[in-house]
Amino acid sequence: MLKYFQKMVPMLLRERLDLIQKELSIACRKLNITDVTLVGVTKKIDAKTIKEAIDSGLKNIGENRISEAEKKLPSISGVTKHLIGHLQGNKTSKAVDLFDMIQSVDSLKIANKVSNCCIEKNKVMPVLVQIKTDKEKDFGILPKDIEEFIIRISQLERIKVQGLMTIGPYFSDPKQSRPHFKEMKVLFDSLKSKNIPNVEMRYLSMGMSHDYIQAVEEGANMVRIGQVIFEK
Repeated sequence: MLKYFQKMVPMLLRERLDLIQKELSIACRKLNITDVTLVGVTKKIDAKTIKEAIDSGLKNIGENRISEAEKKLPSISGVTKHLIGHLQGNKTSKAVDLFDMIQSVDSLKIANKVSNCCIEKNKVMPVLVQIKTDKEKDFGILPKDIEEFIIRISQLERIKVQGLMTIGPYFSDPKQSRPHFKEMKVLFDSLKSKNIPNVEMRYLSMGMSHDYIQAVEEGANMVRIGQVIFEK
């Protein structure tokens, strides 16, 4: 719906955010759920525009690259900062300094590094485990391995597993994404039902600018949207 309005008439950033929030609210009412967390993807967006989005009501932002984030994020406050891109081991310390949540934990090695950095910095880091639902993607834990992986990293100090994240395959027709979202929701619910110690299955992060409504309808309670917020 938002893309349609943008084609019809230019919209201010605040207006785009308001319309997205209204779409999410309508979806929540239909599904009888309380809330969906909107993460604004700020890759390649300058600090001034990010601050404008925050002033317009955006409460969460997501960055893909540490090298870009460390140039912008220190000057930005009043928002929860998520790392949503792949985390390289040599950038772990910077990631722990810059972010409030890491959504892309995809190996035991990275989980250990995050834990060790958090111990050094006396910080607790909420994390999501990235699930590989697209065979073309390089990163993520396979669904068949996820329970064992979460049990292992849940025993690490100073990290708190709070859910799952996935970057599914892109389809020009977003309806084709539904099977991947359904698979994730089944996995999420299964893990939640197991009540693994030190694990809070709180967030299911999936869906982006082209398919966020379909993701919410299939169970996402966190979406990562960049293009339709910031594209003029």
